[in-house]
Amino acid sequence: MKLTLKHIHVRSTDALDSWVEEQILSLQPVLQIDEANVTLAHDLEASPAFVVKVHLVTPGPDVTAEACDHTFQAAFQKVMVGLRGKISSRATRKQKRQRNPEPLMRVG
Repeated sequence: MKLTLKHIHVRSTDALDSWVEEQILSLQPVLQIDEANVTLAHDLEASPAFVVKVHLVTPGPDVTAEACDHTFQAAFQKVMVGLRGKISSRATRKQKRQRNPEPLMRVG
């Protein structure tokens, strides 16, 4: 998996970058992630000031989520909840298709 972190008005630290990487890797057992693009932004004039955007490149449709909050951790947790919800709904749809295959149409 290729991980790209983009920091906008945020200091890149080993602790923050490692924490973000751990959070993204926690999704790996449920979803094959080929590439993860994460943007961490701090807008001093906005309230809440911290914005997190995640774009996961996967086989099939990509998965994206965005959230803002008063801390990076809170915003990132919101993003993770959104990603997990999208991933689980994708898995649910796949199971429904497998359990209830389309009936074959007979000609003649």
